[in-house]
Amino acid sequence: MSQPVPPPGNPFAGGPAPEQYPVAPPPAPARDNLALGLVAALVAALVAAGVYGAVIGGTERQIGWAAVGVGFLTGLAAGKVGGRNPVLPVASALLALGAVYLGQLLGIAILLSKELDVSATELFLQEFDLLTEAWNETKDGLTFLFFGIAAFAAFSGAKKAS
Repeated sequence: MSQPVPPPGNPFAGGPAPEQYPVAPPPAPARDNLALGLVAALVAALVAAGVYGAVIGGTERQIGWAAVGVGFLTGLAAGKVGGRNPVLPVASALLALGAVYLGQLLGIAILLSKELDVSATELFLQEFDLLTEAWNETKDGLTFLFFGIAAFAAFSGAKKAS
């Protein structure tokens, strides 16, 4: 028996040239930076606390979706920048708790500033103990529910974003 032999000459000479392989995409950026993830989560928590305080001051009540937003933005920033480090979801949940607390204090400062004809910034920076006392007097079960919602949203957001 004879072995098959390819035909002589260039088989593509009369037809189209073979397709080129696509260029490989660039590698994904390295995102496993714990310190940068923590800094991003802290900045996001502070910004979200300011917005949450403004919402409370403007509406004169706490809103659940705003607490979810505080937590989710904190977790999202931590996960996107910091990557899959297992510390980031826990740290973002803790930062979200602090952000909700600061947002509630800022909301109280805004509400008191309307009544006392003093700036909210002055109340927040110079009368922090007064704001803490006012928070202690007005806290209820819903206040702590918002803490839990924000912490859960931050933890989940950090896990999903990484």
